[in-house]
Amino acid sequence: MSFNSTLANWYLENKRDLPWRNSKNPYNIWLSEIILQQTQVKQGLPYFEKFISNFPTVYDLASAPEIEILKLWQGLGYYSRARNLHFSAKYITKYLNGVFPKTKKELMLLKGVGDYTASAIASICYEESVAVVDGNVYRVLSRYFGIDTPVNSSKGVKQFKMLATSLLPNSDLGDYNQAIMDFGAKQCKPISPSCIECPLSIDCKANATGSVKILPVKLKKTKITKKYYNFIVFNSQDNETYLEQRKSKGIWHQLYQFPLIETNKSASTKDLLEHHRKTLIFPETFKELNLFNSTEIVHKLSHLELKVKFWILETSTPIKNAVKWSEIKSYPVPVVIDRFINNFQN
Repeated sequence: MSFNSTLANWYLENKRDLPWRNSKNPYNIWLSEIILQQTQVKQGLPYFEKFISNFPTVYDLASAPEIEILKLWQGLGYYSRARNLHFSAKYITKYLNGVFPKTKKELMLLKGVGDYTASAIASICYEESVAVVDGNVYRVLSRYFGIDTPVNSSKGVKQFKMLATSLLPNSDLGDYNQAIMDFGAKQCKPISPSCIECPLSIDCKANATGSVKILPVKLKKTKITKKYYNFIVFNSQDNETYLEQRKSKGIWHQLYQFPLIETNKSASTKDLLEHHRKTLIFPETFKELNLFNSTEIVHKLSHLELKVKFWILETSTPIKNAVKWSEIKSYPVPVVIDRFINNFQN
């Protein structure tokens, strides 16, 4: 039995029951693919359901305020995906009359849509003969064919794309692409794959050579940068605080946060008061400054490791542009701040 037909038979019996597979609606597929970038299905599924419930059509998404979209996205990370989603929705409704592009080439013109996402939408919705290559596909192909070219190298990206394209069947392109992705997610898993029960094991090079655990090969990631974040949480007698929106590019762009003091090492009360004397970041009068979390919170991102402290600044001075504590949950904030808010208010 061929590679393709084996995958097809496996998919018929084992495919995951996912809500976006109930139709060929490109809006649903696009939304699911953007959410699942850098996100596992079990984590992304509730977000897909929330977005479909709140924005059932691309017109609903396009007309929504950005702050509402960022709030719904809260906790997924990589917030540029949400902003790109909103930008593309407005582009589709304004310039394409709400009609999604129907080819991979046209889909890649949408902001936030790359080769993989465009290929997935084009093949699933329109049966275009294009291969999808994500982490699951890299793993299946590298193991089955015994390829040790690093999957995150320029050579590897090109090699695996050409191989995946050469394996495409003549029909049912969308099902085939979903089959190989599901196979990687459920059968040919990163750790402890089910090789004994695998229908491809007889011809799998990695299984034959005992190299399942070392394939696929990846180049070492870039060095992780460590930063020390000190959030100053204003707390007034009127049950108000203060939030500022991050305007600079980079992590958490457009999200809200408490005033931030970044230091090059773990900060003490003395360090922050010295910083205040130079910058006057605190209100004119304040009663005290106390550390909320005795142990630094370690918040890891793809390229950053943040060591976070929250400092409660009690003040009797009215806060300019204050936010009521009772309304703070309406603001989109990074997940580490959301967790603090939950702990602080309980």
